[in-house]
Amino acid sequence: MATKFKVKKGDEVVVIAGKEKGKKGKITKVITDTSRVVVKGLNMVKKHTKPSRTGAGGLVEMEAPLHVSNVALIDPKSGNATRVGYKIKEDGTKLRIAKKSGEVV
Repeated sequence: MATKFKVKKGDEVVVIAGKEKGKKGKITKVITDTSRVVVKGLNMVKKHTKPSRTGAGGLVEMEAPLHVSNVALIDPKSGNATRVGYKIKEDGTKLRIAKKSGEVV
């Protein structure tokens, strides 16, 4: 069974550890089996590609995945890193909330 994360595709996150520490970006892909996320514009690596029918070969810059523990959700109120909590409304719907401000994410 796949692991459940508290961050989703499209969330604004800040990197809290590693060479990209302090940088902000949006999650473009979540890889559940290896517990990693790809953040747009962060953790850039160069990849050597062979020529193919779809494109020429050469060096291609792409985003490498970061471990999910190295990113934190950005609080919509303050703009700082926050943890994610859950709140269940009266009608039974589950909401994600920022722990620092209590705002709905």
